[in-house]
Amino acid sequence: MPTYSAFDGTQLAYRVHGDVRKGVHDGVREDVPLVCLPGGPADSRYLGDLGGLSAHRRLIVMDSRGTGRSAIPDDPSSYRCDRLVDDVEALRRHLGLRRMDLLGHSGGANVATQYVARHLQNVRRLALIGPGTRAVGIAVPGAMRRELALSRKDEPWFTPAFAALEAITEGTGTDWEAISPFFYGRWDAAAQHHCASSQPDNKEAVAGFAAEGAFEVEATHAALAGCEMPVLLLTGELDMNSPPRAVAEFAALFRDARLVVQPAAGHYPWLDDAGRFVAATAEFLDHEERVTS
Repeated sequence: MPTYSAFDGTQLAYRVHGDVRKGVHDGVREDVPLVCLPGGPADSRYLGDLGGLSAHRRLIVMDSRGTGRSAIPDDPSSYRCDRLVDDVEALRRHLGLRRMDLLGHSGGANVATQYVARHLQNVRRLALIGPGTRAVGIAVPGAMRRELALSRKDEPWFTPAFAALEAITEGTGTDWEAISPFFYGRWDAAAQHHCASSQPDNKEAVAGFAAEGAFEVEATHAALAGCEMPVLLLTGELDMNSPPRAVAEFAALFRDARLVVQPAAGHYPWLDDAGRFVAATAEFLDHEERVTS
C-alpha cells in the first residue's frame, strides 16, 4: 500500500483502484484521477471501489491520519477537520497532479468542501456523497431524522432500532449499534457485514475531527459563492445521516450543483444499488470529457 509524507511528517497511506485513463480536459490530455475521502474518520476499506466506479475512473482512496494504515500523528490536534485539508493537498503534490476530481463521503465531504474553499484551482469536479454538512453550518434537526426513520416502520428490525434512536435523540441512550439498520437501504447479510467491518476504531481521531476551530462556516460560504466548478451532491432517499432536504440546502450554496436522490438507498448508496450509483456518478465525472474529446 503506497504512502506519502503529510505536512507534519506523518506517513499517510492510500489505495489505488483502476487504471490510468487519460482524457481531454480543458484542451489538455491528462490523467485526472478521482481522489476519495472517507468519512468516520474510519479505515477507507469500507468504500471499496465504490461499487465498481473504478471501471470508469482511477480511484485514489485516502486513509485519514490515525486510521487504516496511516500513522497516528504526534499532535492529536491535527485530527481537526480543517487541518486534514493539508493532508489532501500533500497527496495531490505527492501524485504530481495539476488538477484532480475530488469525492468526499459522509464526514469526508466536510474535508472536501474545505479543500475546495482553499484550493479551488486544483479541483476539476467535486462529488459529495451522503455528505456531512458541518463545514457549511447546515444543521440536521432530530425531527427530520425521525421522519425518515418512521418511513421504515414496516421493517422487521424497526421496533428495537427506533427505540434506541429515540433514546439517543432524547439524550438517555448511547446504543449506536442498535440503530445501524437505518443507515442501509436493505438490512441484509451484505449490509450487516459492511457495518461490522466499517466502524471507526480511533476514538481520538473521531473526537478531534470536529474540535473547536474545525469549521470556518462564513469563510467557506464566501469561497463557495465564487465556485463555478460542477458539483454533484448524491444522497440516499433513506439516508438518515444526510437527509435529502438537508443535502438540497447544501446544493443551493453552489452555482453549478446537481442534486441526485437515489431511490431506496441509505448512507452507502454504492452498496444499496451499485449500478444506479455508478451510472449517476460516472456520468457526472465524464460529462466534460465526452463533450470536449
